[in-house]
Amino acid sequence: MKTTVDIPDKELKDLMRLTKAATKREAINTAIAEYNRRKKMAELTKYIGTCKDMMSLEELMELRRRGTHSF
Repeated sequence: MKTTVDIPDKELKDLMRLTKAATKREAINTAIAEYNRRKKMAELTKYIGTCKDMMSLEELMELRRRGTHSF
C-alpha cells in the first residue's frame, strides 16, 4: 500500500542507523514489522502459565540430565 507520511528527519535518520537499512522504505518496513512482532509477543505473555499439560523447566532439565526421552 502506498502512503504519504511526514516523518521527522531526525527520527528517520535514527531509524535508518538503528536498523542498518539502506533505504527509507526498508527502515520503515523493518520498524513496522518489529513493532508488530513485539505487540504479538506482548499479547502472548498473557497466556504464560495457562497450559497445564506442559512440563515445567525443572522436569525438562531432569529429563535431559537422565538422557531419557518419553515423547
